[in-house]
Amino acid sequence: MSNAFLFPGQGSQAVGMGKQLADAFPESKAVFDEVNEALSQDLSNIMWEGPEETLTLTENAQPALMAVSMAAMAALQAKGVDLAKSAAFVAGHSLGEYSALAAAGSLSLADTARLLKTRGKAMQEAVPVGQGAMAALLGADLAQAKALAEAAAEGEVCEAANDNAPGQVVISGAKSAVERAVKIAADYGARRAVLLPVSAPFHCSLMQPAAETMAAALADVEIKAPAVPLVANVLASPITDPEEIRKRLVEQVTGTVRWRESMLFLQEKGIDVVYEVGSGKVLTGITRRFEGIDAKAVGTPDDIEAAAAVLAS
Repeated sequence: MSNAFLFPGQGSQAVGMGKQLADAFPESKAVFDEVNEALSQDLSNIMWEGPEETLTLTENAQPALMAVSMAAMAALQAKGVDLAKSAAFVAGHSLGEYSALAAAGSLSLADTARLLKTRGKAMQEAVPVGQGAMAALLGADLAQAKALAEAAAEGEVCEAANDNAPGQVVISGAKSAVERAVKIAADYGARRAVLLPVSAPFHCSLMQPAAETMAAALADVEIKAPAVPLVANVLASPITDPEEIRKRLVEQVTGTVRWRESMLFLQEKGIDVVYEVGSGKVLTGITRRFEGIDAKAVGTPDDIEAAAAVLAS
């Protein structure tokens, strides 16, 4: 059996996430404590008590989701699961790429928390609130989404941001352009087009100021070769070289998250089980669209016990 570990991105956050892990495993609690210390912020209190609108702020949601993923990893490790022996690849959706690298020993936990705080702030500040938007296109493929974005742009930015699964593409850009795209989406093969409740237009060229901020932040951080290859968002192929990882993390801020192709790569490599490590089941749901790959969410103490029973060496 060949496994990959996947790490969720923004949208998977929920008040209360990670609390059961912290209560059940001292190793998980230690992760939350270390993240709080690295950020000089009681982030775990926001995660467990809310309010939701504070947790949803991208500068909080990004490190918080990583913390839950790493808390779940710490619990798995305590149960005898070794990532290097259990997984052939790691991958993460957008901010989840940082969680994947932390899990694979490429980035330290404290550095990852600080990088994601910086990334969240920079992405929010790149475009004034209310001037950007994102929309999900259901039923359209990547080529149709790109054609739609181009037609709707009218001189503004409108681009394919996430290619998540067959028939599920997200576009991103200037609010007026994305709204135009939603209106004409049916002409480009979309069954439905839905504006997403996001605070900024992620993964498009409007994020260039944030990419520059991340280039500077990543330049100062030690990146080691990961224990297993990372299937990079912008390449949909595996990388292990620390300098290439640094480069691709910068590109990822403005680039398309090529998740569908990443899943097809895992499929081609004979991966038959993926474990979504962290909060929620978004990636588990997406994985069901890819034949021959079983998906298991690992975010609760019961999930940890079940996964460890299979994976612990």
